[in-house]
Amino acid sequence: MKIKFLIFILSLVAVFGQSKRDARSVALAGAYTTVADGIFSVGYNPALLAYQKDKPYQLQAFGTDFGFAGNYISLSNLNALSGDTIEQSQKDQLFRYLENSGGLTFYTDMHMPLPFMNYSSGNMAITSNMMVMGDFKLPTGLLRLMLEGNANNPSIDLTLKYEIMGVNEFGFSFAVPFDGFALGVTAKYLQGLFYLGVDPDSSKASLETSVLAMYGSGKYLIRQGIGGSGLGMDLGFITTEYNGWRAGLSVINAVGSISWNKPSVMKDILAGSDNVYGNEDDLFHFTWGGETLNDSMAISYTFNIDSITATSLSSDSLFTSESNVVKNLDADGKLKDFVINYPALFRVGVSKRTDDYIISSDLVASFEDRFYARQGWKWSVGFELHRFPAVPLRIGFAWGGSDLLELGLGFGFHKGPIIFDMGFAFRNGLWIHTMKGFNLSTGLTITGLGGRSSGDEALTGPAPPVENEPEGEEDEKEEAPEKSED
Repeated sequence: MKIKFLIFILSLVAVFGQSKRDARSVALAGAYTTVADGIFSVGYNPALLAYQKDKPYQLQAFGTDFGFAGNYISLSNLNALSGDTIEQSQKDQLFRYLENSGGLTFYTDMHMPLPFMNYSSGNMAITSNMMVMGDFKLPTGLLRLMLEGNANNPSIDLTLKYEIMGVNEFGFSFAVPFDGFALGVTAKYLQGLFYLGVDPDSSKASLETSVLAMYGSGKYLIRQGIGGSGLGMDLGFITTEYNGWRAGLSVINAVGSISWNKPSVMKDILAGSDNVYGNEDDLFHFTWGGETLNDSMAISYTFNIDSITATSLSSDSLFTSESNVVKNLDADGKLKDFVINYPALFRVGVSKRTDDYIISSDLVASFEDRFYARQGWKWSVGFELHRFPAVPLRIGFAWGGSDLLELGLGFGFHKGPIIFDMGFAFRNGLWIHTMKGFNLSTGLTITGLGGRSSGDEALTGPAPPVENEPEGEEDEKEEAPEKSED
């Protein structure tokens, strides 16, 4: 029961902490590369904007999106651990699962498009979105030490992972159609709001154990920042729809990073009456041990465990730790930047459209486990029924390994200029008792009075050339006598 309570508390810590999402993409489980519409193609495939020329504008009035996902916590798994003691077979199964998953992990994100600041018309779009993302990992070695002690564990990795970041994305997107395909690009300004996290390149901790003794050491460098800035870019390709079929690919955040500890508007706003950020009159700042942190400060925490044995337990110097605020300055005393890379996503998709439904499928890959990205491939398929255009129904399924299952469900209400969509996804599980997270998304969008159905919705390929009629045939038709009414 104690271990279940500990895991539950850790999950709550992460909760209060994908890239861009909307309600329709959630319901389709992310199978969106070739079917996104208008402003919602930004963040998935900006090339789709090339085929919006004959459709009315889009203006997003409101939107919310919140997601939470872990790789183990579910009602089913917690029930399996119920009881006063945990059997060794249960421990072994738990350790194998977590070791294959890289530890006990949690990921949260909140996506809020700024009201009335997401607009598309023709082949261009202007978008603005605020995202808060958190990433937490508890290493398997620490869980093994808690459950089994030091027996049969010669080396235990104690390196923690924790990052939380808030970002505003401002994007300008446009697309250019060609004969048979289109290309699109999104240029983004990334306004970093805040960052707090354990630096993965400068932090490491381990514990060496045996049946006779235990010793270890560790160092964690915790960085913090207010008011970062950076640039990003998305690239997209899409084919013209032919007989209902379409294919496309995109690279989201092909270029993207945020530099912290630079002058920014964010720090000017928070600086208080003296216009100097990093003292007591700030509207907000991070603190550590009661000390106000400014741009130049990071936190260094070190510990050392010195040969714990049965005969040395009475010593008061076996475990030592130290926490210091360190300056992030170069040799000349100038403030050094630190950079957070924005993970890239590679997407490739195909879809089939008919008069009654759309079915789409995507493959998505990233190359690192950070924030919204997970290393490896993820496959998704989505189905949208629009036989009744005013109330489209959606369902989607995604798979990327045992801990990346997703089932999405959703619907829309489209009437005149009003577009309302809602999506819900079971994350890392297909039912309420097996899901290890969820995603809830809603959105209200305004368009032309005739709705999105007005305009060219089929988006078919080029029309066949008109065959020339034989010479003289047109003259013969004109000279042909009219039939008499008698």
